[in-house]
Amino acid sequence: MIKIERTSVMNMDNAIRGARNPLNSWGRMDSYYDENGNYVLGDNDIDLARRLAHAGSDHRKFLRMIFVSVDITAPLYWWKEFDTYKVGTVANSCSTMHKIHAKPIERDDFSCDRLDEGGLEALDALIAYLEAERQKFCANKEDRQSWHNIIQLLPSSYNQMRTVTLNYENLINIYYARKTHKLAEWHTLCDWIKTLPYAEQLILVKE
Repeated sequence: MIKIERTSVMNMDNAIRGARNPLNSWGRMDSYYDENGNYVLGDNDIDLARRLAHAGSDHRKFLRMIFVSVDITAPLYWWKEFDTYKVGTVANSCSTMHKIHAKPIERDDFSCDRLDEGGLEALDALIAYLEAERQKFCANKEDRQSWHNIIQLLPSSYNQMRTVTLNYENLINIYYARKTHKLAEWHTLCDWIKTLPYAEQLILVKE
């Protein structure tokens, strides 16, 4: 399971202006903001941006200046793979250390959509134990044993939300490294990448 929310794409105007710095070609800029505040690339700018994007990482430095902020809720086993992409990304996560006891622990907190009946029974048994330990800890926060029991037994299917900042160059790397991955969460993320502004011209550079 993965949930992708509150996408915001920023700084495209400055990135396009910077792309024109090497040849001092700012006079050819023809992009503009529409009535809804969206930045629309003009014909000249999209032609330049597409050519630079397809020319390779040495030529498309401007893509590192197009930022994407997004809230992603995904299981810990997926976040471990996402953490491969450390360069040029920033993430602020919800804290299991501080907030794991703040609400009842239930099945909806876990990615379990691909478990069979036996797997669900095992997960439900673990959830029952974790919830009992949570209630013990809430009743007496001076006794940390129940808290340690929760933290050390929490399965990697536990869902965590992070607010993530990436850039278009990151997204090129992610898309082509993960679009055929066996985890379905990566397919969902790659489908989301394809919906970003000008993804076809600037991100799907190997198509």
